[in-house]
Amino acid sequence: MNHIDPAATAWLLVSTALVLLMTPGLAIFYGGMVRTTGVLNMIMMSFIAIPLVTVSWLLVGYSLAFSGTGADGVLGGLSHLGMSGIAPSTAHGQVPELLFATFQLTFAIITAALVSGAIADRAKFAAWVVFVPIWAVVVYAVVAHWVWAPGGWLFRFGVLDYAGGLVVEIVSGASALALALVLGPRIGFKKEAMRPHNLPFVLLGVGLLWFGWFGFNAGSALAANGTAAAIFLNTLVAGCLGMLGWLTVEQVRDGKPTTFGAASGVVAGLVAITPSCGTVNTLGAAVVGLMAGIVCSFAIGLKFRFSYDDSLDVVGVHFVGGVVGVLLIGLLATDVMTGGPRGLFYGGGLTQFGKQTLAVAVVAGYAFAVSFLLAKLIDRVMGFRISAEDETSGVDFSQHAETAYAEGVHGHAAPRKPGPFGAPGVPGQRPERTPDGPAERPH
Repeated sequence: MNHIDPAATAWLLVSTALVLLMTPGLAIFYGGMVRTTGVLNMIMMSFIAIPLVTVSWLLVGYSLAFSGTGADGVLGGLSHLGMSGIAPSTAHGQVPELLFATFQLTFAIITAALVSGAIADRAKFAAWVVFVPIWAVVVYAVVAHWVWAPGGWLFRFGVLDYAGGLVVEIVSGASALALALVLGPRIGFKKEAMRPHNLPFVLLGVGLLWFGWFGFNAGSALAANGTAAAIFLNTLVAGCLGMLGWLTVEQVRDGKPTTFGAASGVVAGLVAITPSCGTVNTLGAAVVGLMAGIVCSFAIGLKFRFSYDDSLDVVGVHFVGGVVGVLLIGLLATDVMTGGPRGLFYGGGLTQFGKQTLAVAVVAGYAFAVSFLLAKLIDRVMGFRISAEDETSGVDFSQHAETAYAEGVHGHAAPRKPGPFGAPGVPGQRPERTPDGPAERPH
């Protein structure tokens, strides 16, 4: 019988807070990666996902994902609409179900926020606000049921995804690609250098992400035990090897290891270990992290070859890293961690690898198709992309009437916007303009 264990509950409370912290961490990470005229908008796209997903998840998302089977493994039921039928004493395994639902909510929040990186500098904030809560139900909750609910069809098929390689990483990456195609490339894509404006922000953000990722992965054990400890170590190892793999590629290919590459490598390693953290041993975690760092460092260049503008490399890091992690389960899974299924290199044959490959194709196809259709519908109704003039002058000011920095784009104080009754306004409310029109956007 299910009963609430205090130690497991305490660990999951901490883990839930850690995962929630990942979204502000992602906001800072993404904010540092864009140019100065899009910092606030990028941060806001992550922060607004917290209330939007919370509302949709508690109203209907959790029920569709985890309240039994309502459509033969394809969709959950409606018994927990509005969190009905769940009391403080209701247990989910060893933890309160309310806490389990909150833990899963934090996963849904950051998955939605991840998608925003593909459409930096050009999306209408109002359109994003409409997209997120609908997407959280029709894409995220559906795939979560397939993969994690005991009645989900991929779960019953034997697909392994411990903490979200399919549900979080591949879903966010495929959805990000769909939105990037709907909105089209940024002005100046492949012509202008669009470098991160603040690398210290990037490193701070990745530090917060790494910190929160221990709750993301080890918290998924739903217990304070040896499995959680092994997953904790696997998460650390994969992040380290991801960084080393990416920096090695930069050193060999470019002659210099970069701080941006170090941060990206950590994220790649953590992305790949997310699905496999509870299925591989420490050596396997090292292989997963190293492979992800190497593969993703090359994958980010695909957007230039195929001309899709994935602004902050959500596809190259999260989608590709998620695929690496999910598929390597089929090669490196050990029964010491899984309690049964084994990968090819541990005597399990190709059966598990085949299951993992099918799951990648199905989940990626579903997330891409539904996200593309939803984004197209929103674009048709209200427009998803800002005007060329607003994009040139800066998305921060056009969408939020604010700028992140008081200085103009050429390093001078920006003009003051008149306040009420002609009083001086707040400096930095619009980008500096040249006599010939909008100033060049900084790289």
